[in-house]
Amino acid sequence: MNPRVARSLVSASGPPGSTRRDSPPVTGISRNGRYVLPLALLLLLVTIAAAVSVGSADLPVDSVLRAVADHVGFPVQPLPALPDSIVWDLRLPRVLLAALVGAGLAVCGAVLQALTRNPLADPFLLGVSSGASTGAVAVLVLGIRIGAGPVDLTTGAFVGSMAAFGAVLLLAGRRAGEPTRIVLAGVAVSQLFSAVTSLIVISDAHTQDTRSVTFWLLGSLTAASWPSVTLSAVVVGVGLLVCWASASALDAFAFGTDTARSLGFSPGRTRVLLFTVTALMAAALVAASGAIGFVGLTVPHAVRFLFGSGHRMLLPACAVIGATFLIWADTVARTVFSPQELPVGVLTALLGVPVFALVMRRRTGTP
Repeated sequence: MNPRVARSLVSASGPPGSTRRDSPPVTGISRNGRYVLPLALLLLLVTIAAAVSVGSADLPVDSVLRAVADHVGFPVQPLPALPDSIVWDLRLPRVLLAALVGAGLAVCGAVLQALTRNPLADPFLLGVSSGASTGAVAVLVLGIRIGAGPVDLTTGAFVGSMAAFGAVLLLAGRRAGEPTRIVLAGVAVSQLFSAVTSLIVISDAHTQDTRSVTFWLLGSLTAASWPSVTLSAVVVGVGLLVCWASASALDAFAFGTDTARSLGFSPGRTRVLLFTVTALMAAALVAASGAIGFVGLTVPHAVRFLFGSGHRMLLPACAVIGATFLIWADTVARTVFSPQELPVGVLTALLGVPVFALVMRRRTGTP
């Protein structure tokens, strides 16, 4: 069946067992959704400018804009060297990386929740977080080298992530397109790599190594740089386009595999493609920022209340809201406890648990 017809059918009836009260139409946009997205984009831009201006040395927003304009080639009066370096070399890469990580994790969460029909699915479902942890720990503690040069933390984390996802695919075998199979494989591989990580830390880590590993595992954006921003931007941009192009198939999956197949989609092929894309996205983002949890779990649920469940609108909305959320979370994490810095993953967990509980309460109508 033509995908356009499929979208119409899905929009008209909603997922099996859904009600008007707790589940919006699969492809519908909530009444105010079309107006909220432009406002959310504007809020994201304001958030970026405000977050760059906030820190141990506060800077006016106009100085931030002037520094950025100077570096991109506009004829403006340059800032003095110190504030210019604070804006361009320290804060702007960190804020942009926070935006990209938040956007990517939120999109991955929305896609995985649709593929598995599991509201608790998140980007770490495929074992990439545990694999990244093992790769990072191996670099920090064991000092792994390639040739004459050491492997940096990001490279080690990415290699570990992809090794874990490869193990998931190998364990799932020919039935990797089945959500239950790949979820169980992801749980098993996550436990395996978590055990390997603990073994490395206990057997060889010194006190400083243990602190560095712990801080990274909790999620941190302190290592943000322009190369990591560029890589993350490419990965998130390509991943979002691939997922957005599969929006009709994701809508059809709300009705189950048989219905998706009857509407003209190939469930197995689509799932393998999107599982791979989300694993690559999550691996690159975890390698850049550590394990930041609850963004991919809670943001898609919250966004559905504003934009409905149609993925053609849901995915870009998740990217914008996820980016804004993580920027503010990181800004609070690096300023509230200054001069000490709280790992942003700790703050997202503290915020994510009550938000998720509220979302689930509203969905189920629990008093």
